[in-house]
Amino acid sequence: MKTLYIIPARGGSKGIPGKNLRILAGKPLILHSLELARQFADDQDICLTTDSAEIAKIASEVNYQIPFIRPASLSDDSSGMNEVLLHALNHYKQLGKEYECIVLMQPTSPFRLPVHVDGAMSLYTREVDMVVSVKKAEANPYFVLFEENSNGFLAKSKTGNFVRRQDCPAVWQYNGAVYVINTESLKKSGLQNFTKVIKYPMDELHSVDLDTELDWQFAEFLNGIYKILPI
Repeated sequence: MKTLYIIPARGGSKGIPGKNLRILAGKPLILHSLELARQFADDQDICLTTDSAEIAKIASEVNYQIPFIRPASLSDDSSGMNEVLLHALNHYKQLGKEYECIVLMQPTSPFRLPVHVDGAMSLYTREVDMVVSVKKAEANPYFVLFEENSNGFLAKSKTGNFVRRQDCPAVWQYNGAVYVINTESLKKSGLQNFTKVIKYPMDELHSVDLDTELDWQFAEFLNGIYKILPI
């Protein structure tokens, strides 16, 4: 199966300014994902898509040459991942290269391990739209999540006669670590309209996602204890 590994890494970030270049466990954040992707594919099948000359320079220092500079129109806070992925696929199509699936690896999941990528890929078939890594959600809509109704009162997000949280149906949230995406489904319907999605569960520790400064400090703390990241 022809697979393209995509690592999206724009230069800007509001939650953690400059996060993709920030040092974690002795190296820029972006290199953790690039090194992991290299365990699965040659550089010609790895697409580090960025708008940043600084990120491109860091990649070149480990002998990776970015395939293109992502246009500014796909690099601001409002840019959608769907468009970023299609842009990358189109670049390779113009070079005569077609891919059956994409493995999307966001740099903000530094604790993702090879076993997680392998596990998600093992669940993928061409009959599904996507396999996505998830973690069990802490907040359950049957128990502790509420929405404001038309009268301004809080009501349970999902109804059910559950006395204990443990009795509620399990709910899952995307953890951002691994997405194995059917390229035909992506082109036809887009990420937001996928209906055939299979979960790949991950534990809380390896699901850490870097979105805020507190997340970053927590990741440094965890890595100091568990030594998850290679230096």
